[in-house]
Amino acid sequence: MLFFRALFLLVTYDILSTLSTFARIHKKVESWTVAPGPADPHAIQRVCTAVNYACIWYPKQVLCLQCAFVTTYLLRRKGVSARMVLGAQKLPFKAHAWVEVDGRAINERSNVQATYTVWDRC
Repeated sequence: MLFFRALFLLVTYDILSTLSTFARIHKKVESWTVAPGPADPHAIQRVCTAVNYACIWYPKQVLCLQCAFVTTYLLRRKGVSARMVLGAQKLPFKAHAWVEVDGRAINERSNVQATYTVWDRC
């Protein structure tokens, strides 16, 4: 079920990004609250797996911001205090978005925190 929710949220992000501005999407992410109660101890693993599979099956290429948006939402719904992070490096210029939980980047292949300077956490 989590896979289908992730897939639905990928579509939702595509629609939002077409009809809205980045600033509004950013404010939307900031407004999401963490679900009350204790977090499922396996929530991070389950959400990351579901999002990864949804990204594979999504008919378009999923970019990092879209993936971070979906992952942040699902983790917060599971009671995990996740933060979407936006960062960039100067030379060569690259921007990236990822998710952190307790200051640790999750679902990333490389050490994004050493590669990119953080612009914002929401």
